[in-house]
Amino acid sequence: MGFFNRVFGSKKKIGDPEETVFADTHPSSDSEIGLDAKTASQILSELDIDTAIAAHERWKQRLLDYVNAQSDEVLQPEVVCMDDRCDLGKWLYGAGGKRLGQYPAFSVLVARHQYFHAQASNVVILTQQQRKDEAMKLIDGQYSYASKQVVLLLKELKRGLVR
Repeated sequence: MGFFNRVFGSKKKIGDPEETVFADTHPSSDSEIGLDAKTASQILSELDIDTAIAAHERWKQRLLDYVNAQSDEVLQPEVVCMDDRCDLGKWLYGAGGKRLGQYPAFSVLVARHQYFHAQASNVVILTQQQRKDEAMKLIDGQYSYASKQVVLLLKELKRGLVR
């Protein structure tokens, strides 16, 4: 069992609620997470995972340019923090949630994506408050951590779907 299966593995309660027992609910299938090839292919057609990864990786340069006043971009923290506006967010709250919402790691991906947007928004706020040093620390710290987690989970999702 690979990392993806451990991360995205679905568990289903069985038996008496007082004696909670978990059992794997992965039927034999074409993907590592228990999806048939058709469903896995549909998911991959709904979301270009490589494009989503690239979009999230580009945010770091956008923020660095913004913090260093090398951008004419107008960023609004109340918009940047909205995790359901980007293509990945639309998919997470739409088709992705319908198809993969039962997997524990899907909730982790949604939460990490929310955290990513919150940290990006915090960078914008600090920059607007003329607190450049704190904004740079945030980019190098919590923001980078959040970004790397989103990218890792997306890569693992893709790997699990193309098996």
